[in-house]
Amino acid sequence: MKFIKTPVKGMNDMLPSDMRMREHVLSMIKKSYALYGFMQIETPCMEHIENLTSKQGGDNEKLIFKVMKRGADLARAIEKGDGEYADNGLRYDLTVPLARYYANNKEKLPTPFKALQIGSVWRADNPQKGRFRQFTQCDIDILGDDSNLAEIELVAATSEMLTQIFAEVGISNFTVHINDRRILKAAAMAAGFAEDDIPSVLISLDKFDKIGLDGIREDLVGNGFDAEIVDRYLASYGAISGAVDCAEFCKSISEEYLDPAVVTGIGDIISGARSMVSEGVEISFDPTLVRGMGYYTGPIFEVSIDGYNFSIAGGGRYDKMIGRFSGQDVSASGFSIGFERIITILKDKMEKGIQISENNRAILIDKNVALEKKLEIFKEAKQLRSEGVTVTIQPMRKNIKQQIEKLEAEGYTNFQKVYND
Repeated sequence: MKFIKTPVKGMNDMLPSDMRMREHVLSMIKKSYALYGFMQIETPCMEHIENLTSKQGGDNEKLIFKVMKRGADLARAIEKGDGEYADNGLRYDLTVPLARYYANNKEKLPTPFKALQIGSVWRADNPQKGRFRQFTQCDIDILGDDSNLAEIELVAATSEMLTQIFAEVGISNFTVHINDRRILKAAAMAAGFAEDDIPSVLISLDKFDKIGLDGIREDLVGNGFDAEIVDRYLASYGAISGAVDCAEFCKSISEEYLDPAVVTGIGDIISGARSMVSEGVEISFDPTLVRGMGYYTGPIFEVSIDGYNFSIAGGGRYDKMIGRFSGQDVSASGFSIGFERIITILKDKMEKGIQISENNRAILIDKNVALEKKLEIFKEAKQLRSEGVTVTIQPMRKNIKQQIEKLEAEGYTNFQKVYND
C-alpha cells in the first residue's frame, strides 16, 4: 500500500508560522469578546444526523460528512436496505450544535447567555481558493434576550474585535451591513409575491452584487414569476443610490406587511452600535442584504472590507431554532466570524508574519562540546525561560549560515554559539 504525504483535498497542514498567526488572532478574539461578557464553550465535532438534516442549515445540509453506523446497527441498516446508513455527521457550522447545547444545558446557564465558540467545522464542498472542507469558525451568540440590545452588543463587540486585529496591518475602515428578514419578506409581499414564493425571490435578490437589477429581473421572470410583479418589486431597489435610510426605503410598504417597530428597531441598532465602535467603522442599512440561511427571523448583518470580494463576518437573529430541540422558543442572535478569511487578509498585508517575540535566543551547540559545558547551557536556558525569554537549543549544523537564516525566518534575532573552551 502506498502512503500519501499530502493532506486530504480541501484540508491543510499548518506550518509553525501559520500557527503563530492563528494563535495570535485567536488570543485577540478571546480577549476582546471576554470584555463584553462572552463565555467560551465547546461542543462535540459530531452531531446526531437528525439535527444536521433538520432543515435549519440551508444549503450546508447538502455538504454533510456523514458518519456511518457501526457493527450490528450497520448490518441491520444494510439488511433493511433503506439507505439510512449514517447516524452521525461532522458539524457543518457551530449554530446548530449551540442550539442543541443550550436546550440540553439551559438550567445550568445564565439568562441571557452570551456564548463564544471556536472550533473546526467540515463541509463536503468543492475546494477552491478561500473555500475548504475543514476550517475554523468563531461564533458569538446571545441567547434569551428578545430585545435589540443583543444585536447592538453583537455588532459593537465584533466591530471592536476586528478593529483591533486589522489595526496591526493598517486597516481601519470596514462596513457592517444591516437588514431585517421581516423587511425582505414585507417588500416581496407588498409587490405581490405569495409568501411561499419568498425563498425563491430572496435567492435571486442575494445575487444583487454579482448580476445587478437586470440580472435579478431576468432570473425571476425566468423562474416563472409575473413580470409586472417583478418590476414593481425591483422598483424600490432601483431607487437606491449611496447611503440608504431604512425608514425611507420602507415608507411605501404598508403596515399590513411590516410592523413599524421593525423599522424603528433597525434604526436603534445602528445608532446604538455606532455609539460604541471606532471612527473607521461604517454601520449602514443595506436592503439588498439577504444572508442565505433560512433560519433567520429578524435583524441580519454582514461585514465587508473594500478590496475583498467576500464578507468577513455575518449573522442575525434566529428565534425559532432552539425551540426545535426544547419544544419552547428561545430568543437567539449571533455573529459568525470568518476566521480563515481574516487570516487570508492578514497574510496579504503582513510582510514577516507574527514573530515569536522581541526577546528570544537561539543557542547553537557544537557537537564536540563536553557534557559539563552543556549542563551549564541548560541551566542558563532554564533561567532565561523563567524570565520570559524564548530559548531554543539546537546542535550546530555544518552550514551554520543557512541554519541561522532559517532561525531568523522563524523570528529569532539573538544567537549564541557554544564551542569547547
